[in-house]
Amino acid sequence: MGEGSAGEAPALEAMPGVGPHRLTGTAGRHAITSDVSDWPLAASSLGRATSGTYKTSAGQTGDAAIVMPDTATVRFDTKIAVLLRDDLLSWQALNVTAFLCGGLAAESPDLLGEPYVDADGTHYLPTFGQPVLVLEGSKETLVTAHTRAVRRGLAHLAMAIFTVDLFRTGNDTDNRAAVRTVHYGDLDLVGLAMHGPRNPVDKILKGARMHR
Repeated sequence: MGEGSAGEAPALEAMPGVGPHRLTGTAGRHAITSDVSDWPLAASSLGRATSGTYKTSAGQTGDAAIVMPDTATVRFDTKIAVLLRDDLLSWQALNVTAFLCGGLAAESPDLLGEPYVDADGTHYLPTFGQPVLVLEGSKETLVTAHTRAVRRGLAHLAMAIFTVDLFRTGNDTDNRAAVRTVHYGDLDLVGLAMHGPRNPVDKILKGARMHR
């Protein structure tokens, strides 16, 4: 959340050393920016994987490595996806993604895996148990995706939104008030996230591209 002019995502001076970012995965749970639309479906319960072996993409090691699923064994029948407007600054994109994923986790706690424990016995919180697809698109792309989702109905689709007005608020009460006064067709969206069956999610997000 921050400050800016109405009608567009408020811009700040870029911090030194900050460039285009990726949400990189860590072993076991993943936020990735590669296309997983062709991952096979599973005849398992909603949102669960039938198995889970993972590997690091070729040619990458250390902190910069992107952990990719072994597509021969990882099978999800639902998809978690975040769609960001392509004119956001890096800090804005990260901020929006964090808020949106928090909404999905609150709505569908069954998406979370088991708590982490390191070799020293230190305990950490669980995170999503399946990959997160991060996409970007124009303002029109977000409007189209949002409209498709609303018209399709949200009975089997969980969706969170972030509007440009939320960069100018600082608490949950003001956030909700900023959305409550605007009709859904007039929301100035900068991001949305959804979880649902793979095919409907793919159709809703058609036209978006992988985030860079």
